[in-house]
Amino acid sequence: MKANLKIRKIEKQDLDFVYKAICELENEVLDFKVFEEIFNENISNPKNLYLIAENENEGLGFISFHTQNLLHHCGLVGEIQEFFIHQKYRGQGVGRLLINEIKNFAVQNDLKSIEVTTNKKRIENVAIYENLGFTLSHNKFTIYK
Repeated sequence: MKANLKIRKIEKQDLDFVYKAICELENEVLDFKVFEEIFNENISNPKNLYLIAENENEGLGFISFHTQNLLHHCGLVGEIQEFFIHQKYRGQGVGRLLINEIKNFAVQNDLKSIEVTTNKKRIENVAIYENLGFTLSHNKFTIYK
């Protein structure tokens, strides 16, 4: 990856980039006003870490990471909620740099683990996460309204 790559905390002015990325990731147009409220709440929460990778011209990708104390871990656990790399920058190490920042945050904050869930329809993500050091260890069940 080029030397001009920068990773920083996401700020309010990054809303449009993150909104477009999530809409692309989910393949749907989300309610912008609701999205904006949640975005602002999440980036201002000190238990969350939202990072953007960018060059001098554009955003390349971002990651959102939420932490919480869990009884069954007897401590703080972090979960990657969203992870997006723009199509033209995939396979160039941008994702690995974002994950490494999350790993550093986990060490600095004595997290018990880092978790990530991926939709079963995104089959390719299993190999990507395993390549990034994750182990496929759980099943996740959901109920939708």
